[in-house]
Amino acid sequence: MRRFPDPDPGNPDHRSPTSYLLWLAAYQRNALFAGALYGIVHVVAQALVPTAVGKAIDTGIIARDQRALLLWGGAVVVLGMVQATAGILRDRAALTTRLGASYRTAQHIARQAARLGAALPKRVAKGEIVNAGVVDIGRLGDALAETARGSGAIVAIAVVAAILLHTSWQLGLVVLLGVPLMVGVVSLLLRPLHRRQQRLREQQAELTGRAVDIVSGLRVLRGIGGEEVFADRYRADSQRVRAAGVAVARVEALLDGAKVLLPGLLTTVVVWLGAHYVATGRMGAGQLVAFYGYAVFLVDPLRRLTNAAGRLTQGHVAARRITAFLALRPEFAPSAVAPAPYQGPAPLTDPASGLTVAPGRFTAVACASPADAATLAARLGRYTDSAVTLGDTPLADLPPDEIRRRILVADNDDRLFAGPLREELRGRGSDAGSGGRANDAGRGRRGSDAEVGGRGRDVALDGRGCGVGLVGRGSDAALERAVDAACARDIVEALPDGLDDLVEESGRNFSGGQQQRLRLVRALMAEPEVLILIEPTSAVDAHTEARIAHGVGELRAGRTTLVFTTSPVVLDRADHVVYVQGAKAVAQGSHGDLLADVRYRSVVAREETE
Repeated sequence: MRRFPDPDPGNPDHRSPTSYLLWLAAYQRNALFAGALYGIVHVVAQALVPTAVGKAIDTGIIARDQRALLLWGGAVVVLGMVQATAGILRDRAALTTRLGASYRTAQHIARQAARLGAALPKRVAKGEIVNAGVVDIGRLGDALAETARGSGAIVAIAVVAAILLHTSWQLGLVVLLGVPLMVGVVSLLLRPLHRRQQRLREQQAELTGRAVDIVSGLRVLRGIGGEEVFADRYRADSQRVRAAGVAVARVEALLDGAKVLLPGLLTTVVVWLGAHYVATGRMGAGQLVAFYGYAVFLVDPLRRLTNAAGRLTQGHVAARRITAFLALRPEFAPSAVAPAPYQGPAPLTDPASGLTVAPGRFTAVACASPADAATLAARLGRYTDSAVTLGDTPLADLPPDEIRRRILVADNDDRLFAGPLREELRGRGSDAGSGGRANDAGRGRRGSDAEVGGRGRDVALDGRGCGVGLVGRGSDAALERAVDAACARDIVEALPDGLDDLVEESGRNFSGGQQQRLRLVRALMAEPEVLILIEPTSAVDAHTEARIAHGVGELRAGRTTLVFTTSPVVLDRADHVVYVQGAKAVAQGSHGDLLADVRYRSVVAREETE
């Protein structure tokens, strides 16, 4: 059995659902060919069994020829063994095809999600991604895997028709006319089934997205008393999905009935004609048994053929959704310009707002509107297109990987991943820093202990459990210092296994304030050249906030740190403060100096009052 997934999933052809299915088939051509071949051998061996049984009756039993009886009886045994062996190999090849198509598609969905990055939530609903990664990939695999049985069914029908034509052209003609008629009737049901499945798929994605939103925001909903409102909306949406599912089920029920009725009618006609020929002496008893066997046998390939048509219809619907996702493009294209050699820390400048972040300093930005903080952080981190420069180099001229290594943006929407807390907080290291989104910092390569040498230095505790000093990369000692700097020591000590305890999905075993401090630890461990924090202390009390401001300031001493906040405690700790109003930097200086500005003072006073 092949190992999945493949290291290189290739470049998908997502121009249309059909082209994507053909591309998958081309990549799985060896398994598809083997499955079709074994499927043909399986059904041909099965189709020849009635002939062998009829010969055994006519030349062995009726003619009382023991040798002929043993010969044709042995042929039946051999055909049964060939049929069983080919069936096993066919199913094995079909499984390889199904897994290959599913894994390959899952790889492309994951790569596209990573490629879209921060633009993903803006372009695609959460439920759409969940359905694509769980339901659609399975349907694509099933559609391709069904080709082994479908191709065998087509050959089986052709073989049986040829045998019947050779024996009796009238019976052969009945089969040749009956099968296309059945396919035509089934195709009339497949078209409405395709439309209704497409509608159901879209509504399922919307319902899944609503469920994800409700679960992720349940704590907020409870706080504002909005559970019943959203529960009513979910209930109404789920009823619409149920109605769409019932509409699909109606067509599927008709299709399933047709799978039984139409082959049964064809079998009845063939058996009736065969019995009539025996009664008139135009056919022997053994031939009648063979014809009855063919009539019964035809039910299976005809049913498989209609099943294959249904699976291909579902696969086409799934491919349509997946190709629509794969066709999405990032908000801006990555630069093809080779980055300039690294020259050390440099100022980060946003000409649109007039904000300049000096290298090696702790800068705080107080925004009159929270939306301005999110907008500026997105521009400075190159999550939206902008004219921001790092030194003399526009971020637009730097490859995304280079920007992510040097600039880290951490906000309160970042998630904690499930797994050991120690591994989650370690983050990753690189020569020029490890930036990107703070979510990214929790996964990937970590710096080794050897990388820490010469970069880290010991820290002292301020008597309240908060650390000061530089973080070394990846080591346990560095992690302990980051925990102390973020004042997360009490969280770790409260866990049964400390840093080796497990984080549940999305960190739900921690409170909002605890999650915020743990995310801060992870961001500190990434040790980027430029660290951008958005309201990193909004969920903690004033005393903890003061200790975090002191600890982070000391820990990041000598490196560029930018904090968007309206907290007077954090603003007072900053080396430089910028006041932003209307997405423009309108005043700057120290916290004490800016208090003379009534606009700045009103924002800070509002924070103190709250």
